[in-house]
Amino acid sequence: MAPAIRHRRRIAAWYAKFAAFKVEDLFSRKKEPGPQRTIFINEDLPDTYYDAHRKVKREHTYATNQVITSKYTLITFVPRNLLEQFRRVANIFFLGIAILQFFPKFSTISPGLVILPLLIVLGITAIKDGYEDIKRHQSDRRVNHSLLRVLRGGDFVNPNAMQRKSKTFVRGVMMPKYGRKAKKIKITNPHGEELSGVTTQPHIPTEQIEYDDAIEEHGAFPSILPHEQGIHPHSDHNRPHWKMTAWEDLAVGDFVKILDNESIPADILICASSEDENVAFVETKNLDGETNLKSRNAVPALTHLRTTTQCASPHNSFHVECDRPDVNMYKLHAAVRVGKEMFPVDMQNILLRGMVLRNTGWVIGMVCYTGEDTRIVMNSGGTPSKRSKVERQMNPQVFINLLILALMAIACGVVDSVLEHRYYPRAAPWLYGANTSGDNPSINGLVTFAFALITFQNIVPISLYISIEFVKTCQAAFIYFDFQMVHNGQAALARSWNLSDDLGQIEYVFSDKTGTLTQNHMVFRKCSIGGKMYNGEDKEGMEEEVEEEETSSISKKPTATMSGDKSPPPAYTASGRFERRDKGYLDTDIPLDELRSSGSTPKVRHRFRDAELSNDLLSSVYADPNSEGAAHARQLNGFFTVLALCHTVLTNLNPVTGQLEYKAQSPDEAALVQAAADMGYVFKGREREVLYLQTPFHNVGGVSSRYELLNILEFTSARKRMSVVLRKLDSDDGRLFLLTKGADNVIFERLKEGANEDLKATTEKHLDEFASQGLRTLTLAYRVVSEDEYQPWSERYHEATVARDDRDAKIDAVADELERDLRLLGATAIEDRLQDGVPEAIADLKHAGIKVWVATGDKLETAIAIGHSTNLIGQDSNIIVIRGNRSGRAVYEQILHAIQEFFPDSGILDDEGNPTDTPMPDMLENRRSSAPLKMKERQDLSGDVGGGPLRRTETGVSSIVGSNNGDRPGGFVLVIDGSALEVALADDDHKSLLLRLAIVCEGVICCRVSPLQKALVVKLVKDGIGAMTLAIGDGANDVSMIQAADVGVGISGEEGLQAVNSSDYAIAQFRFLKRLLLVHGHWSYARNVTMILNFFYKNIVCIGVLWWFQIYCAWSSTYVLEYTYLLFWNSFWTIAPVIGIGLFDRFADDHVLMAVPDLYWYGREGKWFGMRQFTVYMMDGVIQSAIIYFLILYTYVTTSARTDGWQVALYEFSTVMVFSAVFAANFFNGLNTSAWTGWVFFAVFIGDVLLWVYTAVYNAISPSWFVTPVWGNNHFLFESAFYWLSLPLTICLALLPRYLYKSCKFAFFPDDVDILRYIYKKDPHRDLTQDPLVRGRGSFNALKRRRPTSMVSETQTESIASLPRPSMDLRSASRTDMSTGTRSFHRGFDFSTEENGVAMHRMQSHLSERRLSSRNLATVPESGLHRKGTISHVLSVPRNFLRKKGSNAKDLGQ
Repeated sequence: MAPAIRHRRRIAAWYAKFAAFKVEDLFSRKKEPGPQRTIFINEDLPDTYYDAHRKVKREHTYATNQVITSKYTLITFVPRNLLEQFRRVANIFFLGIAILQFFPKFSTISPGLVILPLLIVLGITAIKDGYEDIKRHQSDRRVNHSLLRVLRGGDFVNPNAMQRKSKTFVRGVMMPKYGRKAKKIKITNPHGEELSGVTTQPHIPTEQIEYDDAIEEHGAFPSILPHEQGIHPHSDHNRPHWKMTAWEDLAVGDFVKILDNESIPADILICASSEDENVAFVETKNLDGETNLKSRNAVPALTHLRTTTQCASPHNSFHVECDRPDVNMYKLHAAVRVGKEMFPVDMQNILLRGMVLRNTGWVIGMVCYTGEDTRIVMNSGGTPSKRSKVERQMNPQVFINLLILALMAIACGVVDSVLEHRYYPRAAPWLYGANTSGDNPSINGLVTFAFALITFQNIVPISLYISIEFVKTCQAAFIYFDFQMVHNGQAALARSWNLSDDLGQIEYVFSDKTGTLTQNHMVFRKCSIGGKMYNGEDKEGMEEEVEEEETSSISKKPTATMSGDKSPPPAYTASGRFERRDKGYLDTDIPLDELRSSGSTPKVRHRFRDAELSNDLLSSVYADPNSEGAAHARQLNGFFTVLALCHTVLTNLNPVTGQLEYKAQSPDEAALVQAAADMGYVFKGREREVLYLQTPFHNVGGVSSRYELLNILEFTSARKRMSVVLRKLDSDDGRLFLLTKGADNVIFERLKEGANEDLKATTEKHLDEFASQGLRTLTLAYRVVSEDEYQPWSERYHEATVARDDRDAKIDAVADELERDLRLLGATAIEDRLQDGVPEAIADLKHAGIKVWVATGDKLETAIAIGHSTNLIGQDSNIIVIRGNRSGRAVYEQILHAIQEFFPDSGILDDEGNPTDTPMPDMLENRRSSAPLKMKERQDLSGDVGGGPLRRTETGVSSIVGSNNGDRPGGFVLVIDGSALEVALADDDHKSLLLRLAIVCEGVICCRVSPLQKALVVKLVKDGIGAMTLAIGDGANDVSMIQAADVGVGISGEEGLQAVNSSDYAIAQFRFLKRLLLVHGHWSYARNVTMILNFFYKNIVCIGVLWWFQIYCAWSSTYVLEYTYLLFWNSFWTIAPVIGIGLFDRFADDHVLMAVPDLYWYGREGKWFGMRQFTVYMMDGVIQSAIIYFLILYTYVTTSARTDGWQVALYEFSTVMVFSAVFAANFFNGLNTSAWTGWVFFAVFIGDVLLWVYTAVYNAISPSWFVTPVWGNNHFLFESAFYWLSLPLTICLALLPRYLYKSCKFAFFPDDVDILRYIYKKDPHRDLTQDPLVRGRGSFNALKRRRPTSMVSETQTESIASLPRPSMDLRSASRTDMSTGTRSFHRGFDFSTEENGVAMHRMQSHLSERRLSSRNLATVPESGLHRKGTISHVLSVPRNFLRKKGSNAKDLGQ
């Protein structure tokens, strides 16, 4: 047995290798990353870069910036497409049969007609594939021909060698020409002394040239408008200038100039920018999905390169030493060498391709990496050639049919040879002369074998593939014309037409977050102040305001093109005047004093409104200072003061709208500051360290509050809080305040002990409620700092900031000293607005048994918050966090420990805690039958494996532990970050263990992942367990994931069309994914597999009739049917019903499939297509062919059918077999159709009508026209009683088994589809969305069937989304950090901002400079200010707060 088993395994391995063959591997150039590179600027290449022919060596020649995503070229189209099509085993067979019939001995009809069907199939498929690729070519052309400003003219010549561009339609054929002739640099000093060789410049069209004006020579920003740029027809082209150049012509070493809101075309080193300290702000959502702006800064040694003259000057020579191209998007090691000095370069100095410049007038940079060497392109793969799962499943079935065909041909050949050997000695007359080398019993057996292959070739019908292509094309059109999937005029588009049935078999959905699930902006929804919750206006009432936000000033997209030297400029400059440098507007000259007065308060667009909060603020105006209302008034004032001052937001005044614009790197900060402004606390800007705040209580007095910014204790993921130390300048005592915002647990543990515990408990309850609604929460607090405490602390803080060793830890420790004894103010709740219908869509996808994984570049807290708001993490879910860090447990131990703690009976680990060798399918089966363990059982089983049992670990941040942590009924959700994934995907042991943990969880969230890691996660599931995967995203960072999945879906959102161009299907919003899968996927899968099975069946009926005749014709492979009937069998007689099934059949209507997503189970589990169904249909065909053949044969031959008594002719009774077989096949197809429409009636009967008409005409053709073997058959056929008796008898007997089976199944063993069809037959208007029969899981098998969820969640029958909210304990899902052992309840904390960004560094440096300048000066109170020894313990309102008259009501209400 062992050798036989090994042989079978070798065959299976060979077939798996054949099935996994990828055609694209033959045509794609797998370019290995080049070596480390040195880029030379304004200096010649060294001699070592040249070979003996003075050509630059290949290793020093860089990839072109041309990026091509198309699959074909004019040269490669034919061979590659043919190879892709001949992956179908059937096509190889058809080609062999066609070639065989080109030999005269085996020819049946014209060889050209024989091969014509194959050519039609190949041609139609090639046209479809070519059309799809033309769209990719057009997309590539749009990207590669985008224009940007590149330095040209003067003495500048880029010496760095580049590969030649590939011509768009012949790429892959032209080999790159390495070693182009080196260009000499023309370096001449102002006195004309030549320093190096000479060169010439080509003619440049004037209309694409921009010259720097005189202002630029002094460091200002040049004009970019055509009428202001000095573009003159007779300008000197040898002057340095910016030339508009196509992206694909960009070269390594080129200087480029990028303006605000322009995309970055390559990986570029920043030389200078329009901002202070040469900072540039970029949007990176195309790379990592994050919406908050990131800051980048120029290399200090290159900041003088601000003009074309300076960039082109031969005296500004340097070279850049770079790493080899790498996929890591967060790490770069490079250096700039200027003379003998070296200056370090890291990712903070680089703009990556795919980023977008925001809020920055311009950036001048030098190109380091181009095209295939850029980070984003290296993270995306080549365009794959995808095949549907049904097509892959068809190959084994085709193999079986080919095996049957081979056995039939062998049987005919062997038996024919044996019979000839037996009868030739007996002088059989039909063997006369069969004694030659080409005609004898032995050789005739081989000839009969070949003839049998031709006779029975229809067992693998070529028309099946034509029909499939036609049907899938129509299904793509159905998707496009589905008006329920149209948004803003954008319809769903099928870009790959051959994957429609895959939509009905998806098991895992991998989704991006930003732009896919969310709308890329934050909305302030609710808040809790002083223990009182303010819910804001309902969403419906705010829709108009929220829509206006897209065009408001707070958006990262400026309202006007900013091209000033500083962009965005602060609202107030050091000179006390507001400056605006937008082109097209005059500079606005507004006195600072006027802006500070109430009479010229800038208008701020209102978004957050709450009538109760407004009334409370109004009531506070009239409250008595000693009343209870005064205490709440102080809480209100303190709360909004923290919101308005604890941030790093910049301000700008729009002279057109008169509105104050907030420019924030974090969308959270922008929403918080805007909410404060909505309630009257308007942050008006900063002058270095002085902050200006306009409050509702200053409107009458006309004076804004001034605060001196002393320290910023910045936000980090470890601290989870941000604080500022301020001195109030306009108060009598100049009090110091510490204002803090951060995570609830971080703030709560730093509150003053015993102070207002009731407020803390109430705020906790409000936070739980916010978190249960999926809102992002922040907790606000403050304290008053005495001067005596602050001065020594400030000294310690300064020492920590300048420490050389362990600086960050020392800064955190000193900051923690001051952030104590805080007083709680309240909490905020921000909504990261989801796309319409996202929670409902995810909930229904989970009902359908589809697992949803989220892969995002956002940080962990953001990913978890979105998981809650999208229903991916349920109210009672348990979160397992796997982190990659150096201080905690190793990643492998974290995974191992999570399995042992929560899934000990899953079969993943043995009794000793080691991973088992159980195959993945067996392990999946075991986990379905395993029961969840209670918390106590898990604690008893936890042992010292993989780092010991879970326990609380002191991490500097405590957590709130619940009694039932880890035992909640919502199942488990795994959250893993990119660092852990990098380790887990590094080797097979890690990957296997991670996959086993992931598949027993309800869902998985991958955060901080790179585009390549997204693709690797998809491949982990796709290849690890063979599941059908779908990836959906909307940005360039999702391309690799979309291409790696079985089905890729692109969303045409805000992040461009990169994802759409690489996708198989394009939709406008995520919610349409539900209809795409549950309706179109279900229909396409059911239609296609039913059509394929019926196709195999109807051909077996025909082949069966031919086969049974071999018993009576000495196994000579002779046709029993007249050949034209056989020729038109798949063309006219039986083609329409199967195509009708593929186009119009539906097991359930669309509204039923949307209301009952559990029906998707049939496609997901592949219940309608497989070897079992294939075998049943094949046996049906065999049985029916036997009934048809033998009943008609013995009816006609036992007693003559003719009235004259003569023996019947062959075609006389075989034509009856044709009629019976065609009618039975068509009616059988109709019997298998669920929805009988007018088109289905037409399809079923059109073939029968055509057969009757054809037979009557064909039999009547006179030999004077052309000779036919059936002339006159009408006289014997239609006048025979046997004909009219045989048809109904054989048809009914043939269909009887299938009819009885379907009737019995429907009556006694109905499935869910049968029940729903019966319900809608009896009650067409029944609403299943509210039907207790469905929602109660009463009678439907699919609804009672366990879905592939985690072990715990399998014990419940309802989806997490459908569970009612708990009335008492509003705490959200529990969370276990496997890295530290910390358990906590998630209360929705999330805050996005750039950590250690350049903007923060700039503010910190200003503060440091002020501290340094004042260290040797005595602390002298500001003129007019008097320090008081006793400081109030509350953040009080202004003294005139409680004395305002009724006139304030009008101002506050505005």
